[in-house]
Amino acid sequence: MIGVRGSRVSKRIFPEAVVALVSGGGAALGFQPLGWWPVTLIAMALLFQLVRQAQHTGRAALLGWIFGVGLFSVGNNWIATAFTYQAAMPAWLGWVAVVLLALYLAIYPALATGAAVLILSRRHGAGLTLVPALAGTWIVTEWLRGWVFTGFAWNPVGAVALGGFARPGLASALPWLGTYGLSGLVVALSGVLWWAMVRGRSRQWWQTACLALLPFLLFVAPWPLQSSSDADSRTGGLHVTLVQPNVRQELLNDPAHFGQQFEKSAALTTPNRQPEARRIVLWPESGVPDHLRAGYPQRYYGTTFAGDPALARARLARTIGPHSLLLTGTVDLVIDEAGQAVAARNVVTVIDDQGEIAAGYAKAHLVPYGEYLPMRSLLEPIGLSRLVEGSLDFEDGPGPRTLDLGEWGKAAIQICYEIIFPGNVVDDADRPDYIVNPSNDGWFGAWGPPQHLAQARMRAIEEGLPVLRPTTTGISAIVDAAGVVRAHIGRGTAARIDTLVPPAFQPTLFARLGNYLSLFWALVLLVIAAVATRRARG
Repeated sequence: MIGVRGSRVSKRIFPEAVVALVSGGGAALGFQPLGWWPVTLIAMALLFQLVRQAQHTGRAALLGWIFGVGLFSVGNNWIATAFTYQAAMPAWLGWVAVVLLALYLAIYPALATGAAVLILSRRHGAGLTLVPALAGTWIVTEWLRGWVFTGFAWNPVGAVALGGFARPGLASALPWLGTYGLSGLVVALSGVLWWAMVRGRSRQWWQTACLALLPFLLFVAPWPLQSSSDADSRTGGLHVTLVQPNVRQELLNDPAHFGQQFEKSAALTTPNRQPEARRIVLWPESGVPDHLRAGYPQRYYGTTFAGDPALARARLARTIGPHSLLLTGTVDLVIDEAGQAVAARNVVTVIDDQGEIAAGYAKAHLVPYGEYLPMRSLLEPIGLSRLVEGSLDFEDGPGPRTLDLGEWGKAAIQICYEIIFPGNVVDDADRPDYIVNPSNDGWFGAWGPPQHLAQARMRAIEEGLPVLRPTTTGISAIVDAAGVVRAHIGRGTAARIDTLVPPAFQPTLFARLGNYLSLFWALVLLVIAAVATRRARG
C-alpha cells in the first residue's frame, strides 16, 4: 500500500515539477544578454500558481527548489565556458559544475516558497496575501544567498529590471530599495500578473487586462533618472583613459606573448590631450604580467617580462606620461621567512608618472574554486584544481577601502567578481568619488560579461557613484552614477575610451543604510501578509 501511494504522489508531482523546472529556466532569460524580462514575469507568475496549489510547506519548498535548479542552471551557464581554458580538468566537467552549483543555489528559492506558505498557513496561502509573502521571503533569501558560505550574489532577480544602456528603467528605484528590495518588487509584480489571471473570471475583461498589463507598463515606463543637481564630485575635469587590450584568455599567461601584450596596451595608452591635464589610466585585471613590488627573491622575477620591478615600473611611467596615474591589475606574492612564496594576492597597483607605487588594493572577495581551492587536501588528490593557472592559492585582502589619490580624487577598487555584492563595495566611513572595477571576463563566454556589466551598473545606481570598468576582452564601460552607460567597448575589440570621470551623486538612501534598507522592505511585506492572513482567519 505504501508503494502504491508513493507512486500516486510521484505521478501528481511530476507534471508540476516539469512546469517548475521549465519556468525556472525561462525566468533566467530575463537576464543579460537576452533581457527577455516579460518571460521572467510570466515564469514567476507560474511559480505563484505552483505554490498556491502546493497546499503545504514541504511541497511548496520542493517546487521552489526545482524552479531554482532551472533558474540557476540556465542563468549561470557561462561557468561551463571557464573549464575550456584550462587543461587540469576535462571541459565536460564545467556542465557538471553548473548543475551542482544550481542544486545548491536552488535551496534559496526553496526557502522562499516554503517560508511563504508557512507564514500564511495551508488554508490561507492561496489568496492575494501570497504576493507580499513570497516577495518578502524572496528578499530575505536572496540576501542570505549573498553571504552564506562566502556568498554568491550573481544574478539577483531584480537584475531583469535593468533597462538599456541609456535608460536604467525600473532599476532607477535601486537607491530606495536596494538590489534585494528590487528583486522583491519584481516578484511582487509577477504576483500581480498571477492574481490577474486566477481572478480574471470574477471581473470584467477590461479590469483583468488592466491588472495584467500593470507589471509590463511599470517595466517600460520612462522612470526619471537622478538629477545632475545631485552631483557632488571632487573630480571635475579629471580625464580618464580606459584601455581594453583584447588579449585572448588562452594567451594571457603565456610568457612568449608578454611583450606583445604590453605593446598592445601601451599603444592604447599614449596621451592624446593637453600635457598639463590630470589623467587616470585604467588597465584591466591581469593587465601587467610583471611583479611591481620589490623585495621578492630574484627567481620570482625571472619569468616576468621586465625581470626587474624597478624597470617594469619605469616603463609604465614612460607609457602613461606626465600628470597621469596608472591603475592596473597585477599579482603580488606573499613570501614566508624562508623566502618561499606561500600565497598570492590579486591586486590593483597605482603607479605614478615617476614609476613609484602610489597606492594599492588587494581583492577581498575571492572566487572559490577559481582563485583558491577549498578543502585542497581532499579535492586535489582526486584530480580537482582551481581554474586560475598557478600552484599558489590567492589570499584575501582586508575589504572595501578608499584610495586617496590626491588631485586624482578618491577611488574605491572592486576587482572583477567583488562588484556583484550589494552593500559591500565602498568604505562607508570614507566615501569615494568613483568605483574602479577592473576585470578579466575572457573566461566567461557570451553570457557572463553582459551579466557582469549589468550588476556593475546596479552598484552605480545604488551607491550614486560612477563605475569605471576596464576589462581584458570586454565589455568595458564608463557608467555614470545614474546607471547610464556613457561609453563602452564591446567584446573582442582592442580599443580605448577617453572621457571625463562622471560626477558622483550625494549619498543615496541605500548608501546610508546598505542592505538594511532591503530587509526593511522585506519586513513591511511580511507584516502585510501576516496581518492580512490573520484577518482572513477571523
